[in-house]
Amino acid sequence: MLSTATAIAPPSLDTLLDGFTARPAAPGLDAALETLMRSLCGSHYDALPLPGQGRTLQRWQTLARVAGCDLGLAKLYEGHTDALAILAECAPTSFAREGIWGVWASEPPDARARIVARDGDQVRLGGRKAWCSGALQIDRALITAWDGDDRPQLVAIDLKHSTQRVTTQGWQAVGMASTASIEIDFDHSPGIAIGAPGQYLDRPGFWQGGGGIAACWYGAAEALARYLREHCRKPQADAHAQAHLGAADMALQGARLALHDCARWIDRHPAANAELPVRRTRAVVEAAAGDVIRHVGRALGATPFCRSGHFARLSADLPVYLRQSHAERDLAALGQHLAGTVSEDWSL
Repeated sequence: MLSTATAIAPPSLDTLLDGFTARPAAPGLDAALETLMRSLCGSHYDALPLPGQGRTLQRWQTLARVAGCDLGLAKLYEGHTDALAILAECAPTSFAREGIWGVWASEPPDARARIVARDGDQVRLGGRKAWCSGALQIDRALITAWDGDDRPQLVAIDLKHSTQRVTTQGWQAVGMASTASIEIDFDHSPGIAIGAPGQYLDRPGFWQGGGGIAACWYGAAEALARYLREHCRKPQADAHAQAHLGAADMALQGARLALHDCARWIDRHPAANAELPVRRTRAVVEAAAGDVIRHVGRALGATPFCRSGHFARLSADLPVYLRQSHAERDLAALGQHLAGTVSEDWSL
């Protein structure tokens, strides 16, 4: 007698992403993002290698692959996988991790979440949290809140709680509109303290996770450059387009090598402060992505912006996503770090 039905294997990551890439462009929030994120989690494609454990490059390669598909998806996916890495580093092993997670740690001067009451790990929150990307699509988030001693404390929140008010009027950008970064007001809202005050910033994973953002920038820039390479394979491609392709290749190769080198450094020094290699890598990748955007656009003209949904989305989203860098402020911080490091050697 034949056995009962064999379990059906989930579709591959490439199959899920390729189907999503091919959809037409649409403005505003995209319900399909949440559906795909739940499919990725249900198929355990969110179980990436943790940074600093020997497979950091593999982690970043998956982030880059998702970003090359769609940066709105990458925003949800990177935040979720970063949250899982933070919980693995800071939370007790018994802590529940169900649902889609985000990480919101931005601290603008006009919006601050505060811990207004505490009973052990159980806390109550007041104030406001800004730049809450994907708040309308995810289930839970790790946020930074400030305690009575004015120290940042990581807090896990459930976004379905009625004492939180989501304000959606602040987001006006066309780029990254599918995962709008909105604000949340807290009114004695419950949360769970994760780790010790200050641990979020002091742990090795803080800068290790910052390298994952650069991998997303790289993945989107690489996907844009592929359009130019396909154009240059056609007989009608001229020398100007080929020169732009050469410039894009030069930028991507430099960024790729920087990411490889940074991942190796992190895996060799898993408990060390990775600020210098990650700041340097983010600067290299940001510059490369800007170069690719410029060269691809000048070479291909208006056609892909107007006729390719995938190209149009990446072109609108990547300049906004790149602004997770703080531009000259980040370069100044890199320079300050280098000026205070006597052992840094530029010799070949």
